[in-house]
Amino acid sequence: MPKRKRETTDVSKSPKTKPKRKQKAGKTIETAKEVPVIPAATRGSDQQPPKRIKWTNKQRVLVFSSRGTGFRARHLMTDIRSLMPHAKSENKMNKNDKLIQINEACEMKNCNWTLYFESRKKKDLYLWMAKVPDGPSAKFLVENIHTMDELKMTGNCLKGSRPLLSFHKDFEFQPHLALLREMFAQAFNTPNHHPKSQPFFDRVMCFSIADNRIWIRNFQIVEEDGALAEIGPRLTLNLIKIFAGSFRGECLYENPLYVSPNLHRRSLKMAAAGKYINRVEVKADREQRMPETAYPVENEMDDVFRRAEQAKQKPLDDEANGSMGEKSRTTPKKKNQKKRK
Repeated sequence: MPKRKRETTDVSKSPKTKPKRKQKAGKTIETAKEVPVIPAATRGSDQQPPKRIKWTNKQRVLVFSSRGTGFRARHLMTDIRSLMPHAKSENKMNKNDKLIQINEACEMKNCNWTLYFESRKKKDLYLWMAKVPDGPSAKFLVENIHTMDELKMTGNCLKGSRPLLSFHKDFEFQPHLALLREMFAQAFNTPNHHPKSQPFFDRVMCFSIADNRIWIRNFQIVEEDGALAEIGPRLTLNLIKIFAGSFRGECLYENPLYVSPNLHRRSLKMAAAGKYINRVEVKADREQRMPETAYPVENEMDDVFRRAEQAKQKPLDDEANGSMGEKSRTTPKKKNQKKRK
């Protein structure tokens, strides 16, 4: 009799076996466990590395100032640091040092952006915003500074929360404003999954343009319907120049409408001095036009007061004359009487 062939089944093609279950008091418990997938020890050159889910954008911003800054600038820096969890601080910089040394300070602090506040004459405050070490960099004149402690607004946000950046529509049409928009977005945007940040969006930073200046405001998102409450700080940036490098390089853009604070103060003083000069000139012209001999202008009403004064003085003069005549008559009689005695 021919032998039967043993039937062989392919394990790979066999249907998946269901895990055995034990029954205990009407309950079923699965005994099979999922085996964890162990990655390979080596990776081929064609395979792409797995993407990191956590903190990958490790940009940091160095925020510091020069020596001689006022209290308002110092409070503004502390407000900006509190709003930016990825900001770092540094000691004040001497005014005699060159600005290129800021690149070395950023490298020591592992920062790729910097916000440097430069004070001059204890009156003017300038802001340098630069991408380290290759650029670009922009220089602004800071005006209309109002800190959070000064405003005392009702808005409040979670510390370390990520902001929504809102830009004016004019940032899209002009090339230099489009460059500034990208610089603001990279510097003020909190990196995703930053250790000191919170995964919430409860505030908005608005960058608007008015009167050829950039106005920066910070608002809290109160409700989902779009209600806002201002937190602070407030500041206005007047663009001066944009450079290709970090604190150096070719000048990419120069603001033709910019007027330095020194020229503005000089114009105010000249206007005040012009008022004094005009007043002196008017006085000299008036003296020249005045005649040497003044002719009195007769008024009919003046005679009324003169007659009244003359009428009052006449009886007084008559009384005085009468008393003097009596005295002159009595005195010689007394002399005659004495002679007779």
